Amino acid sequence: MAAPIPTDPLTRPEDFPAAFIAAWETRRGDAIAALFTEDADFVNVTGLWWHGRAAIAKPHEYALKSFFSETTLRAGRTETRHLGPDVAVVRCRLTLAGQTAPDGSTAGDRQTILTAVLQRGPEGWLAVSAQNTDVVPGKETHLNAGTLTAVDYRQR
Repeated sequence: MAAPIPTDPLTRPEDFPAAFIAAWETRRGDAIAALFTEDADFVNVTGLWWHGRAAIAKPHEYALKSFFSETTLRAGRTETRHLGPDVAVVRCRLTLAGQTAPDGSTAGDRQTILTAVLQRGPEGWLAVSAQNTDVVPGKETHLNAGTLTAVDYRQR
């Protein structure tokens, strides 16, 4: 039996990271998408850009049933900035553990920063836009020299 989609509306934008993690743990793309408005957009760590709940749900459904099927997410530093009474930006450092590598082994942990713009509406606080960015400690930017590589110019 599939885990239920969390249905309690978010009463505070600060609760978005915990709700995202709870939806992740259901292993259902529609549970992730339920945290977003119908016309929301989501940019993943590789720059894939999805528009609308259905488009957000589909790749999450695939990933959560395959290479993310054994993963856990843990929230770290979280900040919320209210831009008005009904709009807020939430940033949360997430640690992902247990990802399956293409060869079937378990990859090492990695960190991302999930940034979401939330709006309060009749259904509570929902994300209208979100982006998940990989954290590469000690690096300044990426360089495309045939393959995309994180680099640090300070180490000359």
